[in-house]
Amino acid sequence: MSLYAIGDLHLHYQSELKAPAQLRDRVWKNHEEKFRKNCQKLLTEDDTLVLVGDHSWGKNLSECERDLQYICELPGRKVLTRGNHDMFWDVKKTRHLNELYQPRLTFLQDSYAVYRDYALVGTKGFTFEGSFYLDRWGRIVGWDEEAQVHAKKLVDRELERLRKSFELAKADGFGKYIMFLHYPPTSILEEKSGFTDMAEEYGAEQVIYAHSHGESRFHDSIQGEYRGRIYHLASGDYLRWKPLKVL
Repeated sequence: MSLYAIGDLHLHYQSELKAPAQLRDRVWKNHEEKFRKNCQKLLTEDDTLVLVGDHSWGKNLSECERDLQYICELPGRKVLTRGNHDMFWDVKKTRHLNELYQPRLTFLQDSYAVYRDYALVGTKGFTFEGSFYLDRWGRIVGWDEEAQVHAKKLVDRELERLRKSFELAKADGFGKYIMFLHYPPTSILEEKSGFTDMAEEYGAEQVIYAHSHGESRFHDSIQGEYRGRIYHLASGDYLRWKPLKVL
């Protein structure tokens, strides 16, 4: 029984692909088949795979059916968290998604999943991504302050959702946690954030996130040990479509 994670599959079996990198970059060529083969080599039916957002380009559930079927057919138990491109997933309809797809898929929102004696908690998260203003040497000299204020509102909302998940797990007697986000835990302006603070408050052993894909983005946030936690970037192209073994 192992725990794996990866994000940013960006499947598009029934929807239009609009991302230039997926159309152009070599790492994305036939990535669905590369990922499927890696999962078949690494995972057994007793393992758990957490998919940390951006599962499909589909705008609604009917455009995602084949994408979700692809995920269903991967080995092991699959737990999904939301990404910023997952338009098919309305938070208020998470129960409906679970009714449709459990036990093959678990859609995690305002709740937690169990792996051995760990609670798996997660939310989409959010972080400020600009616009940034640069000088001629490429150094940040300013940013869109109005956008930053709006970003803080979204961060606060996601922190509330994450705390709810931690508290539910804590009330049920769990004391060991792995934390999953789609967005990075910090922006490029931050060394710590509400998400890193919460990971420390509840004693999460690891924090797994995605969203930062494309080589220029791989180092946007924390990786490795930081203040007693281990942080992992699990974007699919960063991992070259090989799921990250978390535990």
